[in-house]
Amino acid sequence: MNRTAEERQREIIRAARASGSVDVNALAERLGVAKETVRRDLRALEDHGLVRRTHGGAYPVESAGFETTLAFRATSHVPEKRRIATAAAELLGDAETVFVDEGFTPQLIAEALPRDRPLTVVTASLPVAGSLAEAENISVLLLGGRVRSGTLATVDHWTTKMLAGFVIDLAFIGANGISREHGLTTPDPAVSEVKTQAVRASRRTVFAGVHTKFGAVSFCRFAEVGALEAIVTSTLLPVAEAHRYSLLGPQVIRV
Repeated sequence: MNRTAEERQREIIRAARASGSVDVNALAERLGVAKETVRRDLRALEDHGLVRRTHGGAYPVESAGFETTLAFRATSHVPEKRRIATAAAELLGDAETVFVDEGFTPQLIAEALPRDRPLTVVTASLPVAGSLAEAENISVLLLGGRVRSGTLATVDHWTTKMLAGFVIDLAFIGANGISREHGLTTPDPAVSEVKTQAVRASRRTVFAGVHTKFGAVSFCRFAEVGALEAIVTSTLLPVAEAHRYSLLGPQVIRV
């Protein structure tokens, strides 16, 4: 079947979103076209902000119409996420109250927090609250609201109103994308409002995320890079790129 470029690209997006990434060779075979045709399609999709190309393939960018689930995030880049989470937790300093964002990397940060001193953790994430609920020295404040099924986190006015009443020492924030030009972004306006409020309520904000988040832009901006005290990522983010982010204000830690 001879598909048009548009049909091929729709098929590529579907495949990328279903499996988390696509491979040029496999796509060429599946679509019955030359590898160069697939590469051209991927370039076009990247220009439209729908995928990010990698060596030999591409992965989908999270957008207003597509977001990966927590279950999927728990299977991708896991060793990298663990290293990042451990390094981020070490930035706790003398903070006594901490906001932990929704998402898998923040969940790993929550699990890496010290258990030998009193801490109050504020979160919209059910998995974070669940993982800390039995920790002896940790007091957990779960923000109320509507629960989003994909990420198991609360959103909407109940959540933001509760957050607005706090002054928090440190926020550990995740994002679907971070770029020097557009700041920290996420696909869902309801999630963006919670993150905006968390950054506003916190004296210090740390962003933790894998290298693939950098340069990615999603639908809703909730913070500028300059609002961050630190960015924690892995050595897969090139030194030169890390330096460019640090010029905007935050300390950039690569682990």
